[in-house]
Amino acid sequence: MSFFAALKFWLKLGFISFGGPAGQIAIMHRELVEEKRWISEGRFLHALNYCMLLPGPEAQQLATYIGWLMHRNWGGIVAGGLFVLPSLFILIGLSWVYVAFGSVPWVAGLLYGIKPAVAAIVLQAVHRIGSKTLKKPGTAPLLWAIAVASFAAISFFDIPFPWVVLMAALTGWLGQRWLPRQFAAAGGHDAAKARPGTHPRALIDDDTPTPIHARFKKSRLVSVLAVGALLWLLPMGGLVIWQGWSGALTQMGWFFTKAALLTFGGAYAVLPYVYQGAVEHFAWLSGPQMMDGLALGETTPGPLIMVVAFVGFVGGWSKQVLGPEAVFLAAALAATVVTWFTFLPSFLFILAGGPLVEATHGRLGFTAPLTAITAAVVGVIASLALFFVAHIAYRNGAGGSFLARLDWAALALALSAAVALLRYKLGVITVITACALAGWGLRGMGWT
Repeated sequence: MSFFAALKFWLKLGFISFGGPAGQIAIMHRELVEEKRWISEGRFLHALNYCMLLPGPEAQQLATYIGWLMHRNWGGIVAGGLFVLPSLFILIGLSWVYVAFGSVPWVAGLLYGIKPAVAAIVLQAVHRIGSKTLKKPGTAPLLWAIAVASFAAISFFDIPFPWVVLMAALTGWLGQRWLPRQFAAAGGHDAAKARPGTHPRALIDDDTPTPIHARFKKSRLVSVLAVGALLWLLPMGGLVIWQGWSGALTQMGWFFTKAALLTFGGAYAVLPYVYQGAVEHFAWLSGPQMMDGLALGETTPGPLIMVVAFVGFVGGWSKQVLGPEAVFLAAALAATVVTWFTFLPSFLFILAGGPLVEATHGRLGFTAPLTAITAAVVGVIASLALFFVAHIAYRNGAGGSFLARLDWAALALALSAAVALLRYKLGVITVITACALAGWGLRGMGWT
């Protein structure tokens, strides 16, 4: 396939990649494996398995991997970059509308309905990831114990997320030596359930030799890591010189670099960590704004972790990092800075680590810590769901008894959204749209 043909596909994918990682991977599977036959089923699933072992958005990393396999480093950079850039520009525009007009009554009504939908979406994420990872309590009680302990650590003891990940990884490493069956790979990715069939040969088929650029070489690994280090050090050094280490943009760069290395299990896994830092520690935005940003991230193309662009935009706007006369420029710059430092590690994992990690896939000593981390992620996301439900459960400024203070309309919307997602399998965008319209109607009738 030509580089230009691939470029057109990656550009189109950047604008149609709705539906979260499962939907995005399904689109790539349909187009690249079934229709275009650029890559075989086996090679596609092999790449997907690799990406699922890494921290970061697996769909974006899969696009980077396939682009790299087809057209070397520049192919991977183009594929991964175009997966992110349309979402960044769209989110900057939507974030500006949000901060500029969010207090307008009809907009406030839409946001009122969106928040319960977000709570239901996070509950769905708990169910989806938990059903794939935890198995039955009698089969893998240690994984359930890790999930419960992680929930308690975040919800009740306020233990930082990185420590939760570290302890889970250590438990998995120790556990696979004495309880290996509990850490055997569970389930599979929704988009990877297709089986090899009677497809005609692909351009990159199962028996196609590994391209020279995809074979491990120490010199290549060193050069890629050196370039990656420069791409991190130069902008970070520039921010330190310009604003100092305590400057808002500098702290955003450093914070989201750490966040990028903790996203085992997808975007929902790192959201509690982002909440702890962005809301509670740095006060770049408020809890309700974080929920609104998650809703915007769910309704735009690209990986859900792009919600960090919203966090950066609102933080740059509220902190006025370029002064009061340039708030939009400051917000857009902050969103760009956050996106750069969040996704740079994902590119390095693929371009530098591909040949290395492929060789370790399937070895329990390597995969068991990741399985334990994913189990911890279930508990962490459950703590996030508890926070969101508690946030919508009470009416602002309401007094009286416990029952009188409950926001029954919001709870009814959350319950309806959860039933629609879990029982009837409706799409996320459909549910968010319906809840937003319901919230607008309830506000218009004065019922909220």
